[in-house]
Amino acid sequence: MAQSLGAYFRELRLVRGVSLDEVARATRVSQRYLEALEADRLDDLPAPVFTKGFIRAYAQVLREPPDEALARYRELAGDSAVEAPPVTATRSFESRGRGPALVSLALLIGLGAGLFGLTLSLKNRTPKISVPAQPSPPPAQAPVAPPSPSAENAVNVVEASPARLVARTNEPTWISVQTDDGRIVQELLPAGATREWTSPKRFLLTIGNAGGVSLELNGRPLPPLGARGAVIRQLVIPAEPGIPTP
Repeated sequence: MAQSLGAYFRELRLVRGVSLDEVARATRVSQRYLEALEADRLDDLPAPVFTKGFIRAYAQVLREPPDEALARYRELAGDSAVEAPPVTATRSFESRGRGPALVSLALLIGLGAGLFGLTLSLKNRTPKISVPAQPSPPPAQAPVAPPSPSAENAVNVVEASPARLVARTNEPTWISVQTDDGRIVQELLPAGATREWTSPKRFLLTIGNAGGVSLELNGRPLPPLGARGAVIRQLVIPAEPGIPTP
């Protein structure tokens, strides 16, 4: 091919009369990633599955099919470009006013496709819960007093108090939640959504847009997870000893 990926995008953008800042606002992709694309700096870009999502979003803003740009990316990246399931828009862009919403949805679906494989690998990594050894029975001649009702009730209350996690979104956000009992929930949440999960002790989360969601554990709000568009992987809530939280 005569042009590299970066030169191809830059020429199309200039012909369309679109600034890099406009592309960043329409795709919600960081401008530094767009600059890296136009400069063919692959080392400054995230994993191939995310980079391909950026390329598809960029091409849609420029009203071009993504196939040509993806082919140039594969030629530039060589063996390091791992294939991901293609994401195609179901409708063409009819106006620039509708572009940002459709591009954002396409980008989130691209992120979700890449993270889906990651969350499947977590299915067999449920945190282990140790079970205390049963105490030895007392000698037969020593009578054992039955536990008092108050003590028994206290144990039952502790065992019957699962952790409760609530998520609220202010932007479209892809999220995967795994509980201690092996349940996995994956969903692309729209802005303004609220979801609630329970687990015996902990939750394992993967989040595609850290700045688009806030969390609450057992009725108490948790600190912000990160910037808008940031990806959080294998977040344990509440954190295990020695595992940092965002």
